[in-house]
Amino acid sequence: MTNKPRIFVIEDEEGLLITLQDRLEMEGYEVITAENGNAGYALALEKQPDLIILDLMLPGKSGLDICKDLRQEKVQLPIIMLTAKGQIVDKVVGLKLGADDYMEKPFEMIELLARIEVQLRKRKNDHYEAYPDQVSFGDVTVYFKKGEVLKGGEELTLSSKEFQLLCFLINHSGIILSRDQLLNEVWGYEAMPYTRTVDVHIAWLRQKLEDNPKKPRFITTVHGRGYKFQK
Repeated sequence: MTNKPRIFVIEDEEGLLITLQDRLEMEGYEVITAENGNAGYALALEKQPDLIILDLMLPGKSGLDICKDLRQEKVQLPIIMLTAKGQIVDKVVGLKLGADDYMEKPFEMIELLARIEVQLRKRKNDHYEAYPDQVSFGDVTVYFKKGEVLKGGEELTLSSKEFQLLCFLINHSGIILSRDQLLNEVWGYEAMPYTRTVDVHIAWLRQKLEDNPKKPRFITTVHGRGYKFQK
């Protein structure tokens, strides 16, 4: 048995696939590869890697569909999506469907390696043993260990980052959390100037959890300071 983190690269560009495999193996990772979406999706379910590097445009099943279907199957492993330059809409959709991060091609290998380390470290730290089995507010119930959120008895589809953000907010109920704090604690890297990552994910959570997202009851904005969760 190996203790090396297992990374699954799903990429149809042969040169990039070989480059990624060689460098990742040099860095001490075990690497699995696939060159089309259908095989990639099946292997992701079968092999249970620690992280997936997923090209957005693939023959067969697209990267977006792979991401969406894995999340629907409750597969919560980190996904770093590779996008072509300028695919802004696809980046947003990818994050909304459950991708944890994205890299725009062409990219620097050293940056990808850093982001892999961040996601693996976050996954290691993302455990919910210290949480109660469930927490309810309004008509919403969060089951921490099962990774499920129900509203009015109906299960909601949350991305892994949305779920992690919600859990962090709940665990710090009543505390004002700055955008930089949330970005660093939930995404695992220091805030970059002008980032809208936190605001976008908060907006998505409000759309799913609040009866009136424009007048949120549970996830409130403290102007000039950040966000606060309150029952």
